[in-house]
Amino acid sequence: MDISLQQVEYRYQANTPFEHLAIQDVSIDIPTGTYMAIIGHTGSGKSTILQHLNALLQPTEGTVLIGNREIKAHQKNKNLKDVRQKVGIVFQFPEHQLFEETVEKDIIFGPMNFGVSEQEAKRRARAALLQVGLAEDILEKSPFDLSGGQMRRVAIAGVLAMDPDVIVLDEPTAGLDPRGRKEIMEMFYQLHQERKLSTILVTHSMEDAARYADQIVIMHQGRVVKQGTAEEIFSAPTELIKLGLDVPEVVRFQLKLEEKTGVKLEKVYLSIEELSTAAAQSLLRGERV
Repeated sequence: MDISLQQVEYRYQANTPFEHLAIQDVSIDIPTGTYMAIIGHTGSGKSTILQHLNALLQPTEGTVLIGNREIKAHQKNKNLKDVRQKVGIVFQFPEHQLFEETVEKDIIFGPMNFGVSEQEAKRRARAALLQVGLAEDILEKSPFDLSGGQMRRVAIAGVLAMDPDVIVLDEPTAGLDPRGRKEIMEMFYQLHQERKLSTILVTHSMEDAARYADQIVIMHQGRVVKQGTAEEIFSAPTELIKLGLDVPEVVRFQLKLEEKTGVKLEKVYLSIEELSTAAAQSLLRGERV
C-alpha cells in the first residue's frame, strides 16, 4: 500500500487562541514495501506525521493518500475504518494499552472490532503470537502476569493480528535494555521482509535508522529538511550535528579516525566491519590510518 503526504500542514486547536502549527509543507512518498525512518528532535513534527498515516489526524492543509483513499483538508472524510485496519500503529509503551482478561482476548479485540469472525481472529492471534516469538500456551494467561518484554510482544501481536499492509513504529524500543532493543528491532525487520510490509519507524536512534531503513527523513521545526538513503543522510554528519542530531557511533568513530590520521576515507561507512576493511585497504595502499 503506497502512502503519500502532499504539502501537508497540521495545526493543533486550529482557529482558537491556542492554535499551534505542528507541521507545514510536508511532502513524503512511501512506496509499498519501503522501510522508512523518520528522525528529528522532540517537537520536530514526527509524531504528528505518524498520526496522519492512518488518519488519526487529518490535514488542515494538503492531501494524504493512503492506498486508494484520498484524505484532503477542508473535506469530510468518512468511513476510515478500512484505512485504520490496513495501517497498524505500535505506539511507545504499547503494553500500556493492554486491558483484557486474557492474552487471547486482548489480541482478538482489534480484528473483531474490524468485523473479523471470532474463529478467524483466534487463528490470527495464534499466528501473531508465534511471529513475535511467544508460545501459544500464554493465550489463556492474564497479560498482566507476563514480564514487561512479553507484554510488549503481546501488544505488538494485537497489531499484527489485524493483518496490516503498513506498520508504523513510534519509538518501539523505548524503555528496553540493549538486548531487548536489538531483539525487538530484529523482529520487526524480519516481519518487514517476511510479510512484505511497508514499515515506518519514528526513532531517536541513529543506529536503528542506519541499520534498517531504506529511506530516512529528517524533520526539523515541522518541516522536512532532508530525505535520502542512510549513506546519503550520514555522509554529511556535520549537517546533522548542526541540527542537534546525533550520528551513528561508527560514523563518529570514523570522523575521529580521519581527524587523527589526516586521511579521509572515500565514503561514510555504516558498519564497523565495512569501516575496518576500508581502513585496512587504505593502510595497504600506504596511506597513514
